[in-house]
Amino acid sequence: MGTAADPAFDRETLRQGVEQSPDLLLSLYADDAEFRIVDHTTQPSHPKVLHGRDEISRMLEDVYSRDMTHKLERCVIQGDEAAYSESCRYADGVRVLSESMLSLRDGKIAEQTLVQAWDE
Repeated sequence: MGTAADPAFDRETLRQGVEQSPDLLLSLYADDAEFRIVDHTTQPSHPKVLHGRDEISRMLEDVYSRDMTHKLERCVIQGDEAAYSESCRYADGVRVLSESMLSLRDGKIAEQTLVQAWDE
């Protein structure tokens, strides 16, 4: 558990953010957060890297504007690190699966690496 000086990262807020509210999800990121995305178009040697809440916000707005559902499948939090699995489904049935590793600072996401794959 966190203290006033070291707040805990909240699993339920993460669930609500992922499944229902990109604004709530964005509130979990530190102002200077770094978000790396790896998939078949942005491969490990050249990942897409977003810097700061403004860039992360634009990405979340794009993702959450699509006709799809999001579900937090699993989440593990240990100290200043966390990991979670997210499954998504577009209205046409296409599925997306992502796995994220997080570094936490003061109860906020400071760094995230997301690896994702989707039906083609």
